[in-house]
Amino acid sequence: MPATAEPKKRVRRSLPKTAPAVAKTSRKSPLRAPPRRARVEPAAVPVVRSQKLQKVLAQAGLGSRRAMEELIQSGKVKVNGAPAALGQRVTTEDLIQVGRRQIKFKVTSRLPRVILYHKPEGEIVSRDDPQGRPSVFEKLPAIRSAKWLAVGRLDFNTRGLLIFTTSGELANRLMHPRFEVEREYAVRLFGSLSEEQARQLQRGVRLSDGDARFEVLEPKGGEGRNRWYRVIVREGRNRIVRRMFEALGLQVSRLMRARFGIVALPPNLKRGGWTELRESEIRRLLEWVGN
Repeated sequence: MPATAEPKKRVRRSLPKTAPAVAKTSRKSPLRAPPRRARVEPAAVPVVRSQKLQKVLAQAGLGSRRAMEELIQSGKVKVNGAPAALGQRVTTEDLIQVGRRQIKFKVTSRLPRVILYHKPEGEIVSRDDPQGRPSVFEKLPAIRSAKWLAVGRLDFNTRGLLIFTTSGELANRLMHPRFEVEREYAVRLFGSLSEEQARQLQRGVRLSDGDARFEVLEPKGGEGRNRWYRVIVREGRNRIVRRMFEALGLQVSRLMRARFGIVALPPNLKRGGWTELRESEIRRLLEWVGN
């Protein structure tokens, strides 16, 4: 009888001991580089000896620079006991007061903090709500000597990317209409768009607070009567995406923000979860906004 071959022994290979640590730190960056900007090495954050008062207040987390300018003009800010003037420069030697609160201006190269939050439906982007609805701020990590500022808002029934930062200046650069930062959304409609409706949405539709248009509108399939679309706008007016479709008699059944500027919603970030940007990513974001 022919000799039978002996069965091959399985060799069990074990992963290196360092494999889990490598896997843990190798997440994909949520930042996307726009085509028109070349990637450059991160620049050092400059150390300054004096700054404009409204910028110092914004960096302290009191609000956007525009809001701080209005606060100064209202007479509620004092420098060394005297009412502050718009555009006034301050140093570390100056005593800054907003009401009863004392603000410290520290000369530092410390970067602001930035976190990305996957907002689910059923949460509001506000710290106070008379109806007692759940707030996104309840899910954020505790922070000392500053507060989280939301970069834009999402309405109660919209989910997706929310950016939070401790820098009022950064928040202002991302939100202010004059910078026209892109916002990308995934939209599910009850029904489909006609070719004429699609052209109209890209040419512009009339809303109660002015005309609005989509920079990009692409069909992305769907099932039954539901159809998905990818849209991009360059402004953040209240409920602008929903109102644009409603202006043509169309109903949005689901809405999700997927990207804000070069920051994209991480695909592995679960609803109600957050992740913090690394220092290299924050530097890249600051560089992109020209801060």
